[in-house]
Amino acid sequence: MKLQPYVFFNGDAEAAAHFYRDALGAGITMLMRYRDCPETPDPAHVPPGNADKVMHMSLSIGDTVLMGADDCSGSGRGFAGFSLSLSVADVAEAEKAFAALADGGSVCVPLGPTFFSPAFGMLNDRFGVSWMIVVM
Repeated sequence: MKLQPYVFFNGDAEAAAHFYRDALGAGITMLMRYRDCPETPDPAHVPPGNADKVMHMSLSIGDTVLMGADDCSGSGRGFAGFSLSLSVADVAEAEKAFAALADGGSVCVPLGPTFFSPAFGMLNDRFGVSWMIVVM
């Protein structure tokens, strides 16, 4: 059994993929737009103006796959009730990842030593995704 997060972005999934590529070295292993669906989609299932939005993407971050898409429902539900936890090898790697993800976002808990780790911090990135960075 394997658990993989699937994140719905508010129309900026492609920008998020490129941000995570640059910030974390994520590999963009798949990015498909609604217009590229191999089965001819029923136009009623794609809201007008969303043909170029991301129907599905897969990013490799370390040995984990983060999947996502654009939320074309128009609900603008955002992100709540979860954080993506990024475990890194050392403080230098934590500092680099934390600074990169925090660029354009907001820091909730500054990166620093705790009783359980030499470096732990929490932030919301520029897309509103909550992250916990921890040295394990």
